[in-house]
Amino acid sequence: MEESSTLSRSGTKEFAAIDLGSNSFHMLIVRVVNGSIQVLSRLKQRVQLGNGLDEKHNLSQEAIQRGVDCLALFAERLQGFSPEQVKVVATYTLRRAENSDEFLNAARQVFPFPIRIISGAEEAKLIYQGVAHTQPENGRKFVVDIGGGSTEMIIGEGFTPILAESRHMGCVSFTKTFFADGKISEKQFQLAQKTALSRIEDLSWEYRHLGWDDVLGSSGTIKAISQVIRENFNKDGIITAKALQQVIDLILKFDSIEKLKIAGLSEDRVNVFVAGVAILSAVFENYRIEKMRYSDGALREGVLYGFEEAFQVDNIRERTVDSLIEHYWIDKEQALRVADTAILFAKRYQRWQNNEQVEELQSILLAAALLHETGIVVNHSGAHKHAAYILQNSELPGFDPVQKQLLVTLIRFQMKSLKQLDLSKRRRYHSQDILALIIMLRLAIIINKSRRATEIVEKFALHINANLNKWELEFETGYLDRNPLTKSDLLVEKSILQAVAIDLTVK
Repeated sequence: MEESSTLSRSGTKEFAAIDLGSNSFHMLIVRVVNGSIQVLSRLKQRVQLGNGLDEKHNLSQEAIQRGVDCLALFAERLQGFSPEQVKVVATYTLRRAENSDEFLNAARQVFPFPIRIISGAEEAKLIYQGVAHTQPENGRKFVVDIGGGSTEMIIGEGFTPILAESRHMGCVSFTKTFFADGKISEKQFQLAQKTALSRIEDLSWEYRHLGWDDVLGSSGTIKAISQVIRENFNKDGIITAKALQQVIDLILKFDSIEKLKIAGLSEDRVNVFVAGVAILSAVFENYRIEKMRYSDGALREGVLYGFEEAFQVDNIRERTVDSLIEHYWIDKEQALRVADTAILFAKRYQRWQNNEQVEELQSILLAAALLHETGIVVNHSGAHKHAAYILQNSELPGFDPVQKQLLVTLIRFQMKSLKQLDLSKRRRYHSQDILALIIMLRLAIIINKSRRATEIVEKFALHINANLNKWELEFETGYLDRNPLTKSDLLVEKSILQAVAIDLTVK
């Protein structure tokens, strides 16, 4: 018997997760390599199933046909997959549709995989799992997902949701109710906002009493709002109460959805954007949220990570780094030597510009040290550039977009010239802290260049002046004489660092 094509190549496992939402159908296909997920393809079709739900909660034949046509397209991509490798969940619209069986029967004719209609509570828990498995935050998380027909709100810790609620309000259903004529007015916007608030105000005390460390938002609506903020108001894309009000003020300058042209707002979100903003503003007001970051992990990722319990490790970032070390055949012993030295530098560095970020910065430095040889698998020449390219274009669960960019920057400038280094546009981290991390990594690589652990370098002093432009590295007596190549490389490094106005003294 011939082995399934999804399992025959290199013994890897392939899985698919499909989310039948009210606005769009999404399919995510991945393979599991060395205990980590690698995305093979993402497919998204704007089906607008929710628009076909009438007042009696019956789906129109046109909406059913749009959904079935999309599933036929998905089925073509899933040829060779067994039912055990595909999980399909349907959410709000099919949950509410009185004739959902009619849709399921029509789908069976073209789509050979079981479709499971999940409850709002289960949807909320799966969304939380998707965020928990892909985002770096370790503390208690408040996760909000605004879908086409419902909004999910979850507080959890680790991989465990503590409170999970789903309410009947989404960007598609609210658009039909409050903006069906395509007109935008302050009166209608406030009505949508107050209606959303009335549906969640009973949750306010319990959620705020439980509390959270970080707020994360998933879904297309929150992604779109974050992108609009990034393009118009704040380069980090963080959603704050102030930034959200700025988005509202911008929307109310237009009198119709058809005319809504805002930088950062994609065409496929225009029709449901206003309703989504109204719902999110109600969420912010109800829970007194100060800031929210967009998470690209959500329902589909929650379904995927449910395939194997082995994914449930506390440190998502560590799992990602370990997987990359295995996948790119990185010399782990050498990586650990460089990492140990880099972290020693970081612990002795006393000039951090933002002390609240020290732990986070050290964690990213550790990851950079462990992954700095990723590019050797391509070619030793220009390995630092190859490594930066690989990581820039890889899925890195456990790193948010800004953390990922810092990791890539450290990897890219781990050696050779610094003339192309530009720290002027950095937003979350202070440019001096980033430069310090780059120097620490470069020095750690030089000190361990011999690729052997015959002499562990622990006895050194690091002094940096108040202006941060003079670094003095003092080794124990005799170290540089015993390691003339290291001494030579450090002298070369002294010359290179002059390009970024750093004076390095080694003795």
